Amino acid sequence: MVQKLIDAYCQFISYLIAAALAMMVVLVFGNVFMRYAFNSGFSVSEELSRWLFVWLTFLGAIVALRDKGHLGTDMLVGRLGPTGKKFCMGLGLMLMLFTCWLLFKGSYDQSVINWDTTSAVMEVSMSWFYSSGMVFAVLGGLILLSDLWRLLSGQVSDEHLLMMQESEEARHADAGDAH
Repeated sequence: MVQKLIDAYCQFISYLIAAALAMMVVLVFGNVFMRYAFNSGFSVSEELSRWLFVWLTFLGAIVALRDKGHLGTDMLVGRLGPTGKKFCMGLGLMLMLFTCWLLFKGSYDQSVINWDTTSAVMEVSMSWFYSSGMVFAVLGGLILLSDLWRLLSGQVSDEHLLMMQESEEARHADAGDAH
């Protein structure tokens, strides 16, 4: 049930990311074309593109968190047995939840401080800019809590005790060592 909810909002987030990317391409390309062809441009283009990029980064981090797509290394944890891996996964999840709390608190404080401050060009409250951190902290926190629950309830198999992916280079190096 919870996993279906997480999958649904991550799918929705993926659509938002695609829309934000498309909008950024149109804004930036349109602004470059306007400056080149007509020696003018859209004043909102640069600021809105920057805001979309920040939101896109935080939303993409949520999807990557769900897909275990963040890079990492298993140099230590990979050498541990199942009990050690479970302990490290639990500790890692708790530390990430704490980090989400810090990010939420900091973003919330900045949103409150900047509630009446408007952006230079769009004249929109800067709290919208800082609220991207709160959105990540809440939605990412739900994913982490779900993973922690699955770990504590014994629903995580030994093969899934690592919470990251290695880089392409590391995978190719490991494959080369195997030959």
